[in-house]
Amino acid sequence: MRSNFILVCTVFSLFLWSCDSKMVYDEYKSINEWNKDSIVTFNIGELDSLKAYNLFIDIRNNSKFKYSNLYLITEIQFPKGKVISDTLEYKMAEPNGEWLGTGFGDVKENKLWYKENVKFTEPGDYQVNIRHAMRKNGDVDGIENLEGITDVGFRIEKTTQNN
Repeated sequence: MRSNFILVCTVFSLFLWSCDSKMVYDEYKSINEWNKDSIVTFNIGELDSLKAYNLFIDIRNNSKFKYSNLYLITEIQFPKGKVISDTLEYKMAEPNGEWLGTGFGDVKENKLWYKENVKFTEPGDYQVNIRHAMRKNGDVDGIENLEGITDVGFRIEKTTQNN
């Protein structure tokens, strides 16, 4: 009986590892209330300059998040000073209020496409910065403290051409 349990655990572990074999970088930062001036920063080490990567932003939210969309401002800072900024919008809920993403209970996780087939051609470390850009309709000033986002993550995966 014990050897069967060990065999099942080993097979399950190998299955989980093989499912995530494309992962190059994956990190989450916990958030309580996301202040409009708070920047979530990910320090990326040096990557293979000959390979292309897919980039994702991972968001975990709970029922305190009151909106159907999420607006983010992202920056990739290159080792030699170049900065690429993007303003992004992601759908977080269906029109009927049902949350998108995966997970059970109150917390949902969304793996959101950020950039596809990116090459990190400059030698050195990169930095990714993410902040929210949420506003209420008709308001010029942003939402001071965004509730309901529990974690912000950044993920880099190998593309299929890298395998």
